[in-house]
Amino acid sequence: MKLPILLPIFALTLFAASDYSNRRAPGFSLMDTHYQQHDPQDYHGKVILIDFMQTTCSTCNALADTLVQVKNKYGDKIVILSVVTSPDTFDTVNQFAAQHHAGWPILFDSGQVMMSYLKLTPGNLKVQFPHVFIVDGNGTIRDDFEGLEDVAALSAQIDKLLK
Repeated sequence: MKLPILLPIFALTLFAASDYSNRRAPGFSLMDTHYQQHDPQDYHGKVILIDFMQTTCSTCNALADTLVQVKNKYGDKIVILSVVTSPDTFDTVNQFAAQHHAGWPILFDSGQVMMSYLKLTPGNLKVQFPHVFIVDGNGTIRDDFEGLEDVAALSAQIDKLLK
C-alpha cells in the first residue's frame, strides 16, 4: 500500500535531477569584444541559444560551424550568445569569430554565469565544452546539449519553440 505513494515521489525526484531544463534561465549582462553589454532580457520573445565554449576546444570549433547553419536557417527568429571564460582573450575570440564567420556576440564571463547555468558547486566543478542551452521567449531553459549537436537536432528543438 505504501508503494503507490512512494512511486510518484521517486519519479518526481528523478525528473528534477535529470537535466537543467524547465527552470528560469539565470540572468546576466556580459561584455563582448566591442565593449557592448548583452543581457538575455534584451531578447525577450526570441529563442536564445546560450553556448558555453572555449576557442581552443575542437568540438566547440565544429559546433560553431553548426551554429552558423542554424543562424542562417532561422535568421532573426533566434539569438545566439556564446560565452567564454579565461584563458580566452579578445584576440582569441576575434580570431575564432573570423574563422567561423560567427556573426553573433561572444561574451566574456569570469565564471559566475557558467556556474549558475551548469549548477556548479565546490563539490561539482565538472564542465564539458561546449554546452548549449536553449531558452524560450519567456526566459525558461527548455533544453540543453553537451558536446556537438547537428543542425537537425538543434533545429528540431527550435522548431518546437517557434510554433
